[in-house]
Amino acid sequence: MSKRKVVVSLGHEALGYTTTQQQNAVKVTARALADLVEENYQLTITHSNGPQVSMIHKAMSELRRVYPDYTPVPMCVCSAMSQGYVGFDLQNSLRGELLGRGISKPVSTILTQVTVDPYDEAFYEPSKVIGRYMSAEDAEAEVKKGNYVKEDPGKGFRRIIAAPKPIDIVEIEAIRALVAADQVVIACGGGGIPVIEQNRGLKGASAVIEKDAIAGRLAADLATEELIILTGVDYVYRNFRKENQTPILSMNIAQAKEAIQEGQFEAGTMLPKIEAAISYLEKVPTGRVLITSIQGVKDAIKGKSGTMITA
Repeated sequence: MSKRKVVVSLGHEALGYTTTQQQNAVKVTARALADLVEENYQLTITHSNGPQVSMIHKAMSELRRVYPDYTPVPMCVCSAMSQGYVGFDLQNSLRGELLGRGISKPVSTILTQVTVDPYDEAFYEPSKVIGRYMSAEDAEAEVKKGNYVKEDPGKGFRRIIAAPKPIDIVEIEAIRALVAADQVVIACGGGGIPVIEQNRGLKGASAVIEKDAIAGRLAADLATEELIILTGVDYVYRNFRKENQTPILSMNIAQAKEAIQEGQFEAGTMLPKIEAAISYLEKVPTGRVLITSIQGVKDAIKGKSGTMITA
């Protein structure tokens, strides 16, 4: 039986929010991923990095504040650090879980860059909140450096950065080669390291990329048969967190777009996942998208749980 190619997108719940939480969380995540391998899925994995990149950015900013001689660390470098840090824990945990089941399969993490448009509107209207709370004085210093800040009343100020749309995955051919060699691949972590093409070079951008957007793009580029988005709920819901909340078992692109127009999906949480599903299915209409939780994915791939979206 041929293997089913799939991109699996992992959310915050799959990784935790601190170093200790991550070490524990990836053990649970590895079991769920190993279940998919046993069900003959060929995995390419991408993941969020919000808490991790914020932690790294905060640490680097504090280092610079305490020791002014240290060079500031650009956001793109923080993103690269988070890819390595998450990939290290995830690939080792999954490799160990697979070996424990008698499965000898390489698991590789690729440091992945993703090009963005320097004229993307997101650079003019930053929206992603990162890093520590700052005083008004520190916030003013950030503004003088050309950065954007946002006040959270009663708590202080935080830096906000752009979230441009992804254009191309720079290392896509390396990812394809590893997939063709039947390896488990971890790529485009945290949306990928955002870079801008300049002549023949790549320059890091002060931005982050929405990880759901890159999951849809990665699945389309690899022409996978399925995109599995693992999040904190078992289903996509209509009227989420209201008295008349109901799970959506299945929908097509037209129904998904209609639900978006109705305002059914919250920006920053479920909406990017639905948009990623639509983006992927418009490029791979024979594919399907499954949205469910880590705990529910084993049942979901058998049709017992989760929300299935098709063209």
